[in-house]
Amino acid sequence: MSINLSLKKGLDLSLEGEITDFSVKDVEVGLCAVTPDDFTGFIPKIEVREGDKVMVGSPLLHDKNNESVKITSPLAGTVKSVVRGERRKIERVVIESDGSASSLEFDKSRATTSDGLLELLSESGMMSRIRQRPYDIVPSPAVKPRDIFVTAIDSAPLAADMTIALKGKERELAAAVKALSSLTSGKVYIGRRAGSLSDIPGAEMVDVSGRHPAGNAGVLIANIAPVNKGEVVWTLDAVTLAKIGTLLETGRVDASALVAVTGSEIQKPCMVRTTEGAAVGQLIGGSIKSDGVHHRIISGNVLTGIAVGEDGFLRFPYRQITVIPEGDDVDEFMGWASMSPSKMSVSRSFPGHFLKRRFAPDARLNGGRRAMIMSGQFDKVMPMDILPEYLLKAIIGRDIDKMEQLGIYEVAPEDFALAEYVDTSKMELQKIVREGLDYLRKETE
Repeated sequence: MSINLSLKKGLDLSLEGEITDFSVKDVEVGLCAVTPDDFTGFIPKIEVREGDKVMVGSPLLHDKNNESVKITSPLAGTVKSVVRGERRKIERVVIESDGSASSLEFDKSRATTSDGLLELLSESGMMSRIRQRPYDIVPSPAVKPRDIFVTAIDSAPLAADMTIALKGKERELAAAVKALSSLTSGKVYIGRRAGSLSDIPGAEMVDVSGRHPAGNAGVLIANIAPVNKGEVVWTLDAVTLAKIGTLLETGRVDASALVAVTGSEIQKPCMVRTTEGAAVGQLIGGSIKSDGVHHRIISGNVLTGIAVGEDGFLRFPYRQITVIPEGDDVDEFMGWASMSPSKMSVSRSFPGHFLKRRFAPDARLNGGRRAMIMSGQFDKVMPMDILPEYLLKAIIGRDIDKMEQLGIYEVAPEDFALAEYVDTSKMELQKIVREGLDYLRKETE
């Protein structure tokens, strides 16, 4: 019997560029990259040099604090470059394909014990795809989670149905749930849309209804079993869960990615099957509209994604590319104050608020940054039992006691993405939350 979770708060952005044809196109890429910044809490130490030969699953980086936790190669080929930034920070490791599909084989038989399973997940790179609350970081294998939360919903703007990537993966999902259940004294919860995913033996299924952020793991946690001080839970998406099952069944890493190529500047939004960390230019080449405007190419969705450019690479969690107008070449009468019905807004002051249509917004702020306005805007889009404005003020003031009392242990930056969108003050809320979590972790551990 499943749990029903009906969310009243949230917001779905009505954007142009939604996928209507879900047929999948296969795209083989010659380059892919691993970006350590995608794995918060992971302090990278390089294990390869330029020119080294690697297979799918070969270790590229390990965590300085937990050497057993590794990030592995998604492609078989040669290490083309190790790109470093300021103070020799590792920006990314670029792999060039050799055209083969050679894959490192792991000893799956050791997964029969908890210690062996943790070693397998760590060495194969699967542990680096899991996140820990509090702090929203790559978890330490030494800390046992109270519960594990899996989301099979991607409710972000223009995102494709996550269950498309799970078709035919029932056996792998069941194997992964059985294995992960041995790592926790609690339950494995899986959030889904009603009827979208079959019941998985050993898991507590949660039928979630409501608008974005219904697909966020933080919403599941806050409404099912909130995280208290001293407790640890793990979160992951159902695609990663299926990949863990594939590892347990075959001993090999599944580095494929099913990517939704979306956005108002894409001629025909589509689904692409490719490799994790693929070069973006090879995925969207020729599909961007030739309308003479500057484009912002985002790896991810418009709320939480990262601008990468056409020469960039697909970033974790490798599910979506969105292309929208940049907006730096727009000469609009009255600017942000324009009353044009083509302007998307949650405010009743603009005509677009009342129109039932899809919009094509650009990347402009449409206003200036200012002091925080205590308006209650955030509460309307956050289905969590916290006081977001007061929590943000506590974070900005670095008041650890208030941060703890106001629920910082159960939030992640993505939980504030919608609040950042509706924020009249144009504050970088996700950045503020990320810095607050890092500060709290540094001061308390």
